[in-house]
Amino acid sequence: MCFLLDIDPNSPVVELYKPVLSPINLSFTKWCMAFVYRFWDPVEVEEEASSAQKHRRNEVHPMVICDKDVSVRTGNILSRVSQTRDVIKMSKMHLELKAVRIIHTFSTLDKTISSLERQLAAARAAKADTEEGSPMVTKSGTKDLNESRRVFFVMGIITALRNRKRRNSIRETWMPQGEELKRLEKEKGIIIRFVIGHSSTPGGALDRAINAEEEQHKDFLHLVCSHFQSGPDLEIQNLRRIECFVWQNHIEGYHELSTKTQVYFSAVVAKWDADFYLKVDDDVHVNLGVVSSTLARHRHEPHVYIGCMKSGPVVAQKGIKYREPEYWKFGEGNKYFRHATGQIYAISKDLATYILVNRHILHRYANEDVSLGSWFIGLDVEHIDDRSLCCGTTPPDCEWKAKSGNHCGASFDWSCSGICKSSVRMKEVHQHCGEGDQAIWDTSF
Repeated sequence: MCFLLDIDPNSPVVELYKPVLSPINLSFTKWCMAFVYRFWDPVEVEEEASSAQKHRRNEVHPMVICDKDVSVRTGNILSRVSQTRDVIKMSKMHLELKAVRIIHTFSTLDKTISSLERQLAAARAAKADTEEGSPMVTKSGTKDLNESRRVFFVMGIITALRNRKRRNSIRETWMPQGEELKRLEKEKGIIIRFVIGHSSTPGGALDRAINAEEEQHKDFLHLVCSHFQSGPDLEIQNLRRIECFVWQNHIEGYHELSTKTQVYFSAVVAKWDADFYLKVDDDVHVNLGVVSSTLARHRHEPHVYIGCMKSGPVVAQKGIKYREPEYWKFGEGNKYFRHATGQIYAISKDLATYILVNRHILHRYANEDVSLGSWFIGLDVEHIDDRSLCCGTTPPDCEWKAKSGNHCGASFDWSCSGICKSSVRMKEVHQHCGEGDQAIWDTSF
């Protein structure tokens, strides 16, 4: 039986049972004690005291249970704890299985998207060949992309909506036009396009001017997804949806160059199957024959990043050109990692594919060349520093080399991050530094 008794903490009874009651706060005067209903005898009390002292010497602290069902309830609690652990373990296994299924689903989705992207490229290739009367088109309107549409490289000239004079200066010098541009694609596998998005007011005057320019020259790559035209060809409609998923609608702006670079590489690797993909600024002079020969030397290397490699201090001060708001990420040394200067660089197909697949999680810094270099950190990439891709025009470094028969691949002015006043001076640079219009046709690679 369990009795609730009022006991004086200083009483002999409490002193007797102090070893067992010590865990309990002695400031309370109500004690719950278990004992057999009987008369107390001094001899028994003495025996109890002797027994208690013996237990104390042996450091044995017996427990006084106030409820005969406590052990039963304890067993129930332990059983429930064990059951809860089993449930948690099963839930964890279920979540792990679910995670594996989700990963498998995303993997399958990635493969599906990649397949649709290849179909998009094949469909566009077939459409282009149909318009040009190519005999290589099959009855189904498609063709083997890897065999018939594999190209050497794609060169995207990054331009702005208002830079028509710069574009014209390139068209009038080192970039083939009209039928020569088509011939370059067919015979040499070289595709060159001006890369443009749209204005912040789609359909406005700037966009209409670009559309008119495209009608005249047909040398643009628009980073704007096509409209979903209705019609019986459901496959083409689906491919255009994938195109919009990849390309999105890029809005032009100087502070959007990192985004534009990312969208550009994603777009071209989805559209064309090439060995290399190049980015060039619209104020840079290029000798296509030299660039082709340079790339040909690395054609069988899967992970190459080619350009004029540089480093330098990170600009942290506000109001200064090329300021990097995230300067603190570059550590105490406050210097950039090695990367290719942004005027011109080339990457192999695997690296462009890497950008396409991971475009949603690749971080973009303020400067696009830094962004591109950061995307390859931690990857097994071969950085190739080719100084022929960054010759100067003032002083005429490229001219001196041209006279010695060692033409540069690309020329610009470091002080202007391009050819200073390029829309005016491009013809002059081409005259003194150009390899000649026939060079690209005579180059074997």
